[in-house]
Amino acid sequence: MRLLAFLTLCLWAGLSTAVIPAEEELPSFWNKQAASAIEASFKIQPRIRQAKNLILFLGDGFGIPTITATRILKGQQQGKLGPETPLALDAFPYVALSKTYNVDRQVPDSAGTATAYLCGVKGNYQTVGLSAAARHSQCSTTAGNEVFSVLERARNAGKAVGIVTSTRVQHASPSGNYAHVVNREWYADASMPQDARLQGCKDIAWQLVHNVDINVILGGGRKYMTPVGTPDPEYPRNSKQNGIREDGKNLIDMWLEARPGARYVWNRTEMLAAAADPSVNYLMGLFEPGDMKYDLVRNTTLDPSLTEMMEAAITILSRNPEGFYLFFPAHRGCSSAGGRIDHGHHDGAAHKALTEAVEFDRAIERAGALTDEDETLTVVTADHSHVFSFGGYTLRGSSIFGLAPSTAIDGKNYTSILYGNGPGYPGSDRPNVDPDAAMQFEYQPQAAVPLSSETHGGEDVAILAKGPMAHLF
Repeated sequence: MRLLAFLTLCLWAGLSTAVIPAEEELPSFWNKQAASAIEASFKIQPRIRQAKNLILFLGDGFGIPTITATRILKGQQQGKLGPETPLALDAFPYVALSKTYNVDRQVPDSAGTATAYLCGVKGNYQTVGLSAAARHSQCSTTAGNEVFSVLERARNAGKAVGIVTSTRVQHASPSGNYAHVVNREWYADASMPQDARLQGCKDIAWQLVHNVDINVILGGGRKYMTPVGTPDPEYPRNSKQNGIREDGKNLIDMWLEARPGARYVWNRTEMLAAAADPSVNYLMGLFEPGDMKYDLVRNTTLDPSLTEMMEAAITILSRNPEGFYLFFPAHRGCSSAGGRIDHGHHDGAAHKALTEAVEFDRAIERAGALTDEDETLTVVTADHSHVFSFGGYTLRGSSIFGLAPSTAIDGKNYTSILYGNGPGYPGSDRPNVDPDAAMQFEYQPQAAVPLSSETHGGEDVAILAKGPMAHLF
């Protein structure tokens, strides 16, 4: 799989010699495009009616520079020059910007932002589902400061509700739908300090099963749901993947017992079978002990893609005649939450982040085909950006992962993609960048400041919307 990815990237590198279409030299080409865009805008009419369904696509770390780079990569994967290729979200008629800061931080984390976009209330750094009156890691500040999410409101309105994520389902972004916790890393009781347990605070996995009646839960995070020593079904000989709960509870079994007819699955085949069964209205699918794997290196037999999980979720949720709410954070590499877009950037690994973002776009496109825009409000946004950039006056058609066309003042090559900080810091003596190495899936573009994990960015993020009442964005 990695060899295939490498060969594919090498093909993209060859696009640097691509020929620019002759028609683009004509003013009429651009004038026609502008006229078509204006004509399409005149035809946009707000859909002023109540939405039956809501899908929130949350690209964890899917800032505007990442959106642009994803567009280029998608086009180059299709053998095109890149920047002219539309993403699925480019067709959304309404666009806005969102401020991402936490109450106590100018540059946010995914927990405080999840509270904001899911609950409508800005919170503090690393706290989930709580107002800013709650304090990080102080269990006693939880009670009375809970705020409630759009998922909870949708469930109370009689709609089916679901979460699909490429991270653990207990991650900060998805947990904003159901949890109220002063530390986003309290994934299981084993993750919590003893004093917090004695004070009655509950871990995120426990809250996933008990707080809200969720119809569809798809992602990773098996080990947080089962007792210490429980072998993992996929990695039974790897003790590091065993369950870690110290309270002796099997939360998967508890969830199933409370919902007659519910299904639990841990692989792609079982998920597809459950989605195809019209009697299934509840499905929990946990496909890895922790976060799911990057799309380019996942086991395609056992692990479903983001798009496959999204399609299974919509199929099941659509069985409720009252409609549904679906939260879809993409973290591989980002929400939410991811995420693996987000994780890829934190690793300083742009290949990982951007290939996951292309899969995220594929899921958005597929969701549009599965739903009716007249009754489904679809929103795409991000919780924050990253200190990720690309520049260097690269030739159009050159690989998004490739080198700038000229050297720096030290006479050495540099990649178009760079990070403001992170693990790609080259040291005081910056090495020359080998063009072949830059194309590798694991390559870390150079960073200006040495950190073990690259940080979020603090700039505004985009909101794109279509469907009933989307114009309000």
